[in-house]
Amino acid sequence: MGWTDINILTKGKGDDASCESYTSSGITPDQIETGEGKNHNASLYDPKTGVKRALKDRHISLLALGGIIGPGCLVGAGNALAKGGPLALLLGFSIIGIIAFTIMESIGEMITLYPSGGGFTTLARRFHSDSLSAVCGYAYIVVFFAVMANEYNTLSSIFQFWGPQVPLYGYILIFWAAFQAFQMAGVGAFGEIEYWLSWFKILGLVAFYIFSTIYISGGIKDRPAFGFHYWNNPGALSHGFKGIAEVFVFCSTFYSGTESVAYSASESKNPNRAIPLAIRQTFWRILVVYIGIGFFYGVTVPYNDHNLNAGTKALKSPISIAITRAGWEGGTHLVNAFILVTCISAINGSLFIGSRTITNLAHEGLAPKFLAWTDRRGVPIPAITLFNALGLVSLMNVSVGASTAYSYIVNLSGVGVFIVWGTIGLTHLRFRKAWIKQGRTVKELPYKALFYPYTQIIGIAANIFLALIQGWTSFVPFKAGDFVDAYVLLPAAAVLYIGISLLKTHSFKTVDLLTIDLDEGRRVDLDATFVDEDEDELDGEQDTNGEKFSKGKSYREKITRFFA
Repeated sequence: MGWTDINILTKGKGDDASCESYTSSGITPDQIETGEGKNHNASLYDPKTGVKRALKDRHISLLALGGIIGPGCLVGAGNALAKGGPLALLLGFSIIGIIAFTIMESIGEMITLYPSGGGFTTLARRFHSDSLSAVCGYAYIVVFFAVMANEYNTLSSIFQFWGPQVPLYGYILIFWAAFQAFQMAGVGAFGEIEYWLSWFKILGLVAFYIFSTIYISGGIKDRPAFGFHYWNNPGALSHGFKGIAEVFVFCSTFYSGTESVAYSASESKNPNRAIPLAIRQTFWRILVVYIGIGFFYGVTVPYNDHNLNAGTKALKSPISIAITRAGWEGGTHLVNAFILVTCISAINGSLFIGSRTITNLAHEGLAPKFLAWTDRRGVPIPAITLFNALGLVSLMNVSVGASTAYSYIVNLSGVGVFIVWGTIGLTHLRFRKAWIKQGRTVKELPYKALFYPYTQIIGIAANIFLALIQGWTSFVPFKAGDFVDAYVLLPAAAVLYIGISLLKTHSFKTVDLLTIDLDEGRRVDLDATFVDEDEDELDGEQDTNGEKFSKGKSYREKITRFFA
């Protein structure tokens, strides 16, 4: 695809808010860095998908840092603790964290350069094939459809804990309609609410870490210091290596979403500035959120606590169990309220990521075209509606119970994460090869992945290994249902890859790296040339060309860098 071949879907947009190709906007490859010739109205919308670029730098930073804290981390980690023990939980979060770090470095290099036009699924198509893009995109949809269904499940279970008079399916349907309506408000509203919810979640976790430190140190009245007692009794591992293998599946699901910054880039105002900041936060996300959870859950709750193996529809969180064991029975309601907030945030995030993935696939010709449609405000209504409808699988909770439903959903999505991450690593290798083949240098890249190519090779190998062993626990004794649930995505991915290759491209060839347009998808930040529409009332100055600049811009940058 050449520079002049970037097409967009303009249906549903007015003349004053139209999406145009880069060529019709007057941008050439030579003008990317300077922003010369940029059309202001066209740049407010992504020229490929039509979504609006309304996410600010602070939105991206907090989405990357706090958006990943969902009910899986607060509730599902209790299942992982029971199945593997504290050492398995800590190992799982640490090892998967290393793999996630390698993937985020790949995303950082590619998405900072190509923030426009569909994230890593589109990049897989550009640098490998339609088939790989389809496998990656649909695996990602499965991951977040499963996560979202579980979040509806958890949210409804909490409300039934407080108000059992309403049937579970009633809560699910009420929340389904509410989230559908909120997504229609647009990405600006989504970014703002997620910004504040992310702050709330981060502060809530930090508060639990402080409480845990005081608790195990004997700072709670009538509770002696016990330190790492639960690592010795009942022990560090509950089921040996089998437990560790099973915990990997849970941890991979908890980490899903760290790569979603790639999708927020298309709707970011200033991706060249915001995306690198978000990528650099990866280490702190892994340390503060995941390693923190793995450590403090393991020292405050024994893996054999009966509440971890919740057979009721209201799943128990290790945070709630720890507070109850410390002597505060009423703390369960506070924790449930905290989990409720994370559910709201997580469902919002899942709908955002899943719908954008569907929209991108439709634009690539890998999903029905009507799913590519966006309204005048850049909202992909058909994709949002379809993806939200998939969340109704959470109604299975009504018949099988929340704990069983959660296990089914996690097993289904676990291997999907490894497929997506492996694809990202492979795409990065192909991208860098094309970059060098066409005479570009690494110094030209705005973000350079650390330890390339070793991190990418290690990441790909680790994802292949984990995809193959994640269902190991179903072998002995052999459980047909669990085996199918754990591995069904692997043959499905193979069938999809072969099917797309034969039906769409009629071959198994990959793209020619020498003919790829390496400038397609690049763009300047909106704030680099224009004042944002919502900042027009701020005091400003005129530059030599008469454009207005905000005096407050430098202060916002300082604040963003501080929190990064």
